[in-house]
Amino acid sequence: MKAILCPGQGAQTPGYLQQLPDHQAVRRTLAEASQALGRDILLLDSAAALESTVAVQLTLVTASVAAARALAAEGIEPDFAAGLSVGAFAAAVICDALDFADALRLVELRAQLMENAYPSGYGLAAVVGLNELQITRLLAQIEAPVYLANLNAARQIVVAGSDAGLAALIRLALEQGARRAERLAVSVPSHCELLAPASETLSAAAAKVAFRAPRIPYLANRTARAARTAEPIRDDLATNLRYPVRWNDSVRLMYELGARVFIETPPGQVLSGLINDSFPDAAAVTMSTQALDGVVATVKARAANPGKR
Repeated sequence: MKAILCPGQGAQTPGYLQQLPDHQAVRRTLAEASQALGRDILLLDSAAALESTVAVQLTLVTASVAAARALAAEGIEPDFAAGLSVGAFAAAVICDALDFADALRLVELRAQLMENAYPSGYGLAAVVGLNELQITRLLAQIEAPVYLANLNAARQIVVAGSDAGLAALIRLALEQGARRAERLAVSVPSHCELLAPASETLSAAAAKVAFRAPRIPYLANRTARAARTAEPIRDDLATNLRYPVRWNDSVRLMYELGARVFIETPPGQVLSGLINDSFPDAAAVTMSTQALDGVVATVKARAANPGKR
């Protein structure tokens, strides 16, 4: 079985939309995005444009949807869809629970709310080498605002908070033996209670948008469960701003349900690395590092022989 993984903020690089496969489905998706937004999506992936959270999130969702549509046109249909953070909106489109244009409009609002909530003084940091319990105990020692944000792997965890809180957490984590603890190039304290007001506004907007039961299971960020009806997907997209992303649990569930080929959409590579670390008998296929025909051939070969590395 195959799962498609859509990366979140931090995966972007300047010009990455221009590096998507030269495929009719990609061109159609880029045109659809431009029409929905009322501006050329290809102008939003320059180095200058990507300084904006709005541009980053819109282009990430567009890239994942475009890549998934190109795969589908070549006969590669996933059995599961999951997205990290804003990538979840792309996953919802891929599993046909949400129209692409509606997803872009919700993502634009989401990004604006995040950008306006904390324009400076806050962000994210990654800690490698400590588990959730260890980090939770460190957070309890810090007076400045800092929270669990992304549980990407058993010992790869992202925290969100103020500059002071993140600095304190990094210092304590290194003292406790973390292999690495460092700030990320994200200026918003995502996936924590600091974004509760933004989440409430987004929830009100999502309530006015049509959602459908997905044609394949959607893996929720917040609960790490497989959603098969519309309302859990609406709730997950609207509220994951204020709750930790349980990515490791989501991927493990897909594996337990039978997924053995994981396809990461552009421009990401990190999610593939997590698969390789956690599930050595599974195949992680990174679309951003090879041509589309190579991806298709690899996926078909691995799907036919799931036990081979």
